[in-house]
Amino acid sequence: MLKSKTFLKKTRAGGVMKIVREHYLRDDIGCGAPGCAACGRAHEGPVLELQPQDPASSLCPRPHYLLPDTNVLLHQIDVLEDPAIRNVIVLQTVLQEVRNRSAPVYKRIRDVTSNREKHFYTFTNEHHRETYVEQEQGENANDRNDRAIRVAAKWYNEHLKKISAENQLQVIFITNDKKNKEKAVEEGIPAFTCEEYVKSLTANPELVDRLACLSDEANEIESGKIIFSEHLPLSKLQQGIKSGTYLQGTFRASRENYLEATVWIHGDNEENKEILLQGLKHLNRAVHEDIVAVELFPKSQWVAPSSVVLQDEGLNEDDVEKEEEREQMLKTAVSEKMLKPTGRVVGIIKRNWRPYCGMLSKSDIKESRRHLFTPADKRIPRIRIETRQASVLEGRRIIVAIDGWPRNSRYPNGHFVKNLGDVGEKETETEVLLLEHDVPHQPFSQAVLSFLPKMPWSITENDMKNREDLRHLCVCSVDPPGCTDIDDALHCRELENGHLEVGVHIADVSHFIRPGNALDQESARRGTTVYLCEKRIDMVPELLSSNLCSLRSNVDRLAFSCIWEMNHNAEILKTRFTKSVINSKASLTYAEAQMRIDSATMNDDITSSLRGLNKLAKILKKKRIEKGALTLSSPEVRFHMDSETHDPIDLQTKELRETNSMVEEFMLLANISVAKKIHEEFSEHALLRKHPAPPPSNYEILVKAAKSKNLEIKTDTAKSLADSLDRAESPAFPYLNTLLRILATRCMMQAVYFCSGMDNDFHHYGLASPIYTHFTSPIRRYADIIVHRLLAVAIGADCTYPELTDKHKLADICKNLNFRHKMAQYAQRASVAFHTQLFFKSKGIISEEAYILFVRKNAIVVLIPKYGLEGTVFFEEKDKPKPRLIYDDEIPSLKVEDAEFHIFDKVKVKIMLDSSNLQHQKIRMSLVEPQIPGISFSTDNSNMDLNEPERKKMKLKK
Repeated sequence: MLKSKTFLKKTRAGGVMKIVREHYLRDDIGCGAPGCAACGRAHEGPVLELQPQDPASSLCPRPHYLLPDTNVLLHQIDVLEDPAIRNVIVLQTVLQEVRNRSAPVYKRIRDVTSNREKHFYTFTNEHHRETYVEQEQGENANDRNDRAIRVAAKWYNEHLKKISAENQLQVIFITNDKKNKEKAVEEGIPAFTCEEYVKSLTANPELVDRLACLSDEANEIESGKIIFSEHLPLSKLQQGIKSGTYLQGTFRASRENYLEATVWIHGDNEENKEILLQGLKHLNRAVHEDIVAVELFPKSQWVAPSSVVLQDEGLNEDDVEKEEEREQMLKTAVSEKMLKPTGRVVGIIKRNWRPYCGMLSKSDIKESRRHLFTPADKRIPRIRIETRQASVLEGRRIIVAIDGWPRNSRYPNGHFVKNLGDVGEKETETEVLLLEHDVPHQPFSQAVLSFLPKMPWSITENDMKNREDLRHLCVCSVDPPGCTDIDDALHCRELENGHLEVGVHIADVSHFIRPGNALDQESARRGTTVYLCEKRIDMVPELLSSNLCSLRSNVDRLAFSCIWEMNHNAEILKTRFTKSVINSKASLTYAEAQMRIDSATMNDDITSSLRGLNKLAKILKKKRIEKGALTLSSPEVRFHMDSETHDPIDLQTKELRETNSMVEEFMLLANISVAKKIHEEFSEHALLRKHPAPPPSNYEILVKAAKSKNLEIKTDTAKSLADSLDRAESPAFPYLNTLLRILATRCMMQAVYFCSGMDNDFHHYGLASPIYTHFTSPIRRYADIIVHRLLAVAIGADCTYPELTDKHKLADICKNLNFRHKMAQYAQRASVAFHTQLFFKSKGIISEEAYILFVRKNAIVVLIPKYGLEGTVFFEEKDKPKPRLIYDDEIPSLKVEDAEFHIFDKVKVKIMLDSSNLQHQKIRMSLVEPQIPGISFSTDNSNMDLNEPERKKMKLKK
């Protein structure tokens, strides 16, 4: 049956166009109930159970299927995902609305419907002759959809009677819309709210905890004191943004101070790029990463960022007066140039809430069901949840979702989602840090694995098309110990004309991962391999990462080669790119390669090749540094693990050898050569990487720190910065130069991927290169796979595809890659922090030398070179008399009683694991030297009970 609508539309040119919309209605769409004679075998894929084995409901004891409306699907997805909820009919009307309103929920519901054990059935009601409804005159789209859902529910109940009268199968309509429920009941449809239905499942009381708390804000206001001003409606916000009254941006909460945040303004407005917010009322219920509208205050009301470190202890959840007292602490007399554009949040444009990991702070009130949840991420406010299982969840890591934030509540309301496991356990904490940093880490799906080559795999004649055979070359790889995903290999040999031929051979991952298939989509989503201290989360399945793509020794492997002809001064005379087959003659570690280069007795082909490469690399590095490339520093640590328990038993800073630098130089050269080539061929569609120059204000702390040691750091160009860092030496203080380079690293901007057609600034500041990309690590970075595809098309070794030359699609890929790389970095740091805690847990209290990196208003941030460890020494502690603190932002310096602290001062600190807060176990540092009465930690002060949380945990387990 065909329904059609005809209407006339005026074109831009002034003509009239007749548009006919056709809508097909069918009789052969199945209801999803197996054994339904009326539908025959019309349904495919997952179907409902003939005899629903659902938990008994006190409201509807008969066997039944559930039919939820759009809002239930959007807000109660955590309930629907629970294994106890099965046999659910998802209407096409509902699915389309969800798709338009929330992509993440839509993806989750698609995953649930494809899980056969859940028995979720998607019913195409919009194309079924008996359930399609047309929009009536005067009826809005929302009311029409509500009616369509009720019509489908009614049809189902009538239709199921045909299966068998005695079976008594029912369809229960689940809606939280009061009017819709009333209409359904009037029409004879069994209908309940989600809360009513879930509470009726007496065998599953834990499901109540997963209910999203959707209390009506209007009712809430009557019950408590209003703390926050009302959020303006979206229409007013959009008008205000258009007229310039308000500014739109991303809300970024502070980790160090819960009463402070910044909003990064969207658009190209150079002025007021970042707006400072101070105080609870001005933050106005915005949560980290929300898109908000802010009102900018006049200059007379601008304030300076606070140097106070403030954590929300949340002792009394509604003590707003105390917050106002703390807000006063943030305000200090500062020079005018320290003032930043300041404002307040007037409305929320888009909430970017996600499920949060953390711990339950159990209420002191006995039998209370209302508790506060403290997220692991300090930028997220505490969340009030209702749960009956508080005693079980105490001492566990759990996941909680936010439901809403009423104006009269100090904290947002939320609901319990999942129990991850005991706090402090390695598996639990690893899961937490992966979830918190949004690292995709589920096993690869069957759909993805189906695109892997069949084993045993070998190179075929077809693979050799457009490929050079370079198996005769003396190629070798140099990597960290234990590396199994070997991306790159090198060779160097002398040519007959006296010149040198140098080759960088990179794993040909794009041969195995073809554009657009499930394997490609999953690699693009992951974006990068994430290296944790004891675990690697691969971007591509292990068969590729550790086997077929890995350039292991003595096996034939497909590669993409970049080959230069050079003279002995490392000047490039010719460059060529080719797809190739190589056979690596050795897989070496940096130490083994260094040993060969330094050995007086070894003169084989591999060693000669390494010596040639090392000699050229030194020349290349010298040239790069002369151009203004920066040599910065960051203390990287390596853990030595116990082979049985896998706990860290030693912690050292990583040692860098000449061979590290040798490999790095040729990788940089290959990346630059490839960047030039793909930009030549695809001036609009090249995927490149840039490193923006930092704004001068970023360098203030570095310049001040150097000045305090009578040194001058120039920051007008990268070259002048590099030169002044080289000159900043102090014979009496050899570590000073490393500290300055560490500080300079903190001043840098983040390097980012971009599409050449969407930007005109290509410069890489840190490498002093006019153009740069990533080509050398396709096993662990998706950007390199795209670059391989571009280069293959450029040299005629592969064919193109539409998305490769669509700059908007490429810009979207870059956006995701930048996000994934940033998150991977944070996850790696979190993993190091957790393993550092494990290391100090077994060590007890240690005393070490440290250097001050930053001076704060009430604390100093120090670096311990021996462990590459950074931490904060606080001078104000709860329940202790406050010392006299004088902070000078100009120098910067902090005077504590009679002792004065400057950046780079040497101090001695005690390091221990503070487990008094199970949620945030942390390395705690206390001052030992200089001695300050009442502040410094004396050596005999060892009465701190470090095992207290262990006992707490034992109690909880009993």
